[in-house]
Amino acid sequence: MVKDAYYFIIPLLLLALALFWWGFLLLPILVLGLAVFVGFFFRNPDRVIPNDPDAIISPADGKVVQIAEGPEGARVSIFLSVFDVHVNRAPWGGTIQRQDYHQGRFRLAFDERASVENERVVFTVGDDRQITFALIAGLIARRIVPWRKVGEIVAKGDRIALIRFGSRADVFLPPECELVARVGDRVRAGSSLIGRWRSSGLENGNE
Repeated sequence: MVKDAYYFIIPLLLLALALFWWGFLLLPILVLGLAVFVGFFFRNPDRVIPNDPDAIISPADGKVVQIAEGPEGARVSIFLSVFDVHVNRAPWGGTIQRQDYHQGRFRLAFDERASVENERVVFTVGDDRQITFALIAGLIARRIVPWRKVGEIVAKGDRIALIRFGSRADVFLPPECELVARVGDRVRAGSSLIGRWRSSGLENGNE
């Protein structure tokens, strides 16, 4: 469980205790149930990272809801429900080259307009080969919490950020990548393949 959970769980536990003290019965049970759900939402499980040096992995748990392909590559969009793990991981290893915050709206995360209109943080990670991905706020998710900064070196699958309460993640694959994901796939951050570089001739900082 990530530490952010305690900012929500501790007040809920104190509220439940106060309600018990004041003689309520049902309300404290409901508040305790909400505290349990918050702990479930902020879970932070370990993952087995694929050892394929060309693999690009999912930065988020969720369902692939859209794939847009064009001459500049492919965009893989993943929708996270409130029941998915919301700890985000680096889909590729190397130096964090960019981390750009964009103000925006809070459309429903499965709406394709969310990719360009919603509040989001966009990362570019890598050295000789780079992958860009965006963590996007939704109707319920109102805060993206980056854990790493520009200039830091991350390995593929490292924990990199947290989105609170339902969201979307987009991965942008350049033309040099082969698309692996398909619409409807259920993916897991750090372990599910999104795509692969077509050759392994370049060094990349993932190992």
